[in-house]
Amino acid sequence: KKAVRKFLDSIKPSFESGGRFHFLSSAFADLEATLFVPNTVTAGGCHVRDAIDLKRLMGVMVLALLPSLLFGMWNVGLQHYLSVNREAGTWQLFAYGFRRVFPMLVVSYAVGLAAELLVAHLRRRRRSEGFMVSALLIVMIMPPDMPLWMLALATAFAVFGKEVFGGTGMNIFNPAILAQAFVFLSYPAYISGSEVWVAGLSEGAGVFAGFSGATPLAQMAAGTFSFSDLEVGKLLWGATPGAIGETSLPTILAGALLLAVTGVGSWRIMASVAAGGYLTGLLFNLLDAGACMSIPAHYHLMAGGFMFGAAFMATDPVTAAQTNAGKGIYGFLIGAIAVAVFVLLPAHPAGILPAILLMNVFAPLIDHCVVQSNVRRRLNRAKSKR
Repeated sequence: KKAVRKFLDSIKPSFESGGRFHFLSSAFADLEATLFVPNTVTAGGCHVRDAIDLKRLMGVMVLALLPSLLFGMWNVGLQHYLSVNREAGTWQLFAYGFRRVFPMLVVSYAVGLAAELLVAHLRRRRRSEGFMVSALLIVMIMPPDMPLWMLALATAFAVFGKEVFGGTGMNIFNPAILAQAFVFLSYPAYISGSEVWVAGLSEGAGVFAGFSGATPLAQMAAGTFSFSDLEVGKLLWGATPGAIGETSLPTILAGALLLAVTGVGSWRIMASVAAGGYLTGLLFNLLDAGACMSIPAHYHLMAGGFMFGAAFMATDPVTAAQTNAGKGIYGFLIGAIAVAVFVLLPAHPAGILPAILLMNVFAPLIDHCVVQSNVRRRLNRAKSKR
């Protein structure tokens, strides 16, 4: 470690202003910040200082996502072998899923980091560590059969959607959701339907005739989902077709618990999203005016990446509400809108991500209303004491 520090210090003058490689100053600063804690301090504005920095926050997020990612790799292999009606061992399933998912991770990180380095170079500033999590999330919310060139375009668009507002800490939309929205609007055939959620199914070669690649939410919307103990068990554990990292509820809850305990993710937002979705589901159960409205409320929380979005994307500290009351309102509306989108628009069953994207826009307004309400209440209290 000391040798690396000494080597960086020896070549650092070449990358500073007036040095031979000054045009690569942002890239050098990024490398130095990756290997060591930066020796710079915050400047301007008001900052809350504690023991955690952005690098540690991103590290906790990656650690929380790993169980869902590893399970997702195994499930990609499982669904593929089920589609061709062949048996395989656990390691064989995981190996197949790893071969499918790892190239997507490489493309997402390579394109995203290259785009951020380019922006940092043009703006003459150091690249932030924020994309460490965004690149991983982008892959985990995509289908396993997505072409790599399309993933590269979506990743580049996500970086643009963040940097156009000033970069990490200034963006109003979650970058991962922007990437998915880009694919859904530009190439809907590659992120919807029943053939994209199982690796190899869209190719059609050797696919078992009795296999369906429809996700549980798509089956519920079509009225073909069987609420038997076997199918509900698969839904709970995540052994179903779906996005790479969104299917397993236990691994998602394990990651959510880590975020809540460490304070990286807001438990208020997670709980309010679940409450909003569940209560909205109960309301539709009372109306019971269609097949989607009769689906038990708790199934909305188990399928379609609902809890994945609640735990890992709704809690984004940059794009979410900041006040405690605002977090409750923000989360409740996300859950309610997500379930309403599924019930009222069955053609787009996964409503959690567009719900988060919509509420990202209204998060500042919610905080403003909460703050103004507190100000008025305190003013009235002061007047009454007089």
